[in-house]
Amino acid sequence: MQALNVTEIEAARERLAEVRRQVSRVYIGDMNAVDLMIVALLARGHVLLEGVPGIAKTTLVKAFAITLGCSIRRVQFTPDLLPADITGTYVLNPKDGTFSLRSGPIFANVLLADEINRAPAKTQSALLEAMQERQVTIEGDRFELPDPFFVLATQNPVDLEGTYPLPEAQIDRFLVRVPMGYPNERDEVQMLRSHGIIAPEPFAVLSGADVLQLQSIAARVHVEDDLFEYAVALANFTRNHPRVVLGASPRASLGLLRAAKSHAVLSGRPFVTPDDVRVVAPPVLAHRLILTPELEGDSRARTALVDEALAKVSYRRAVRPV
Repeated sequence: MQALNVTEIEAARERLAEVRRQVSRVYIGDMNAVDLMIVALLARGHVLLEGVPGIAKTTLVKAFAITLGCSIRRVQFTPDLLPADITGTYVLNPKDGTFSLRSGPIFANVLLADEINRAPAKTQSALLEAMQERQVTIEGDRFELPDPFFVLATQNPVDLEGTYPLPEAQIDRFLVRVPMGYPNERDEVQMLRSHGIIAPEPFAVLSGADVLQLQSIAARVHVEDDLFEYAVALANFTRNHPRVVLGASPRASLGLLRAAKSHAVLSGRPFVTPDDVRVVAPPVLAHRLILTPELEGDSRARTALVDEALAKVSYRRAVRPV
């Protein structure tokens, strides 16, 4: 694999900075959420944004998707949504008696899954194959999804009426979970000022080919062997903790390294540092942990456990022979 040069990294960083600027024209709040979405995009992962209704989750994901310059489809999840409403189905042509495929909204580069936990598990399962394999199976026929393929999902807290907890297998397919809260007073005042008359619109600054190129750059970021061991040590800490029923899987540790490489690109470096791993560890690992019954459902407890892992698992650079 060809090594990265400084020019490639700087060019990628400038393109991503323009994405941030365009999103900030519409979304006024903590830009850490935007950075995590960029990290997931570069790592070929998916994003789950969680927060109460009305805090601009959908506004954020729509603005971010528009800047990518890719095909976009949106699905509003409801309790009566069927799997075929997402993937599509074969329909009969009454003129000649043949069946043709009516493609669902999943056949897009960016799928906006709004309030994803308002649909039951049967419908959630329609996304599993797509999120992991980048393909769907309809009536026994396999169809490839467009490349890139990126799911941006929003979720309400599960204690709200009419919501269902997402299956563990599906939660594990989201590379990062981004918790969102209320904006501070200054940001909310600025939001009222900006959106009071005509809501601003972002511009597309990338294309599908640009996204694939940026993903290729992130995949080529250099990682020292010590950091592979550090990522595994963090995952092992969660697996052996007395308050954890099910710890971070090997898929989680793989996602941790991919996210760290993407964060290095966002920071303008062709190599990963321990700080890259530490920054992305909570959003990558916390939502995958299943805690003991008295703590299950407490997202803050899961984040605190990852923070404990970061505090107790030290990074040790190996001494190599000269």
